Amino acid sequence: MFAYIVRRLFAVIVMLLVVTLVTFGIFFAIPKLTGTDPASLYVGKQADPATIEGIRQKLGLGQPILEQFWHFVTGIFAGRDYTGGGTSDHCPAPCFGYSFRTEQAVWPVLTDRLPVTLSLAGGACVIWLLAGVSTGVVSALKRGTRIDRAAMVTALAGVSLPIYFTALLALAVFNNQLGWTKAEYTPFGEDPGAWFSGLVLPWITLAFLYAAMYARLTRATMLEVLGEDYIRTARAKGLTERVVIGKHAMRSTMTPVLTILGMDLGALVGGAILTETAFNLPGLGQAAVTAISNRDLPLILGVVLIAATAVVLANLVVDLLYAVIDPRVRLS
Repeated sequence: MFAYIVRRLFAVIVMLLVVTLVTFGIFFAIPKLTGTDPASLYVGKQADPATIEGIRQKLGLGQPILEQFWHFVTGIFAGRDYTGGGTSDHCPAPCFGYSFRTEQAVWPVLTDRLPVTLSLAGGACVIWLLAGVSTGVVSALKRGTRIDRAAMVTALAGVSLPIYFTALLALAVFNNQLGWTKAEYTPFGEDPGAWFSGLVLPWITLAFLYAAMYARLTRATMLEVLGEDYIRTARAKGLTERVVIGKHAMRSTMTPVLTILGMDLGALVGGAILTETAFNLPGLGQAAVTAISNRDLPLILGVVLIAATAVVLANLVVDLLYAVIDPRVRLS
């Protein structure tokens, strides 16, 4: 088990380096291949040649791409100074780049918005897991009944309806007309009650989409598991249906659910763009949209790296949990 963990941690480090290199290349190498000056992407359309040259010197865009990548990686651990064009800007560690649009380092922007995204993703994850898995299990046990059909119709609606539609509809009904919630984010440390009130509607809206997918996945997996020989053996031994379902069938059912959960939750850490935009939540998703509109490449690069890191780490946790959930899995 220990050797497996060490191998997986080494694989995670290698994967993060590869993802960082590929992402860095997209932002800095591909523009050169297409005949675009990378320095011009960091300034406005009306920038004069002196400003562009100053940006090129500050970012070291005239250096080989691998050397630029090395400076970027070392800046994450040791910080970095951007000097050129008669000015000097210091980016303290961990330095994920420096935005010349906002005149500030990228990392503080990411850490300021990350709690909002984590709050949204974490709360929605709890809701969609409880609702989706329980609905899928009940639907599988009541296969062919009205309960099964009603659950699957609801799940189909959740998968089919675009999230920006359900978000705007929820805002119109529960926030504007009924006044049950407020469309305003409050940090948890300032007022836990206001924090919960401001996020409950985004949680439910985001969870409705994912719960629908998890319900369909759980139902399909549970129906397949219930036909396995070991389930029939457990029932033949005289075990109660609760033990058969809860102890034996659910472990096998949760394996694919856990796999998808790691991918979904990791991706959401990069920002639930549509949900954050619809509810005006100052998270990473909204920051990414704003950065794209402003062509703020360092901030876009930072969000991409945060999302990639979250996905890789989430998959590592999922791999380690396989042996806990499914006893048939053996790690060597």
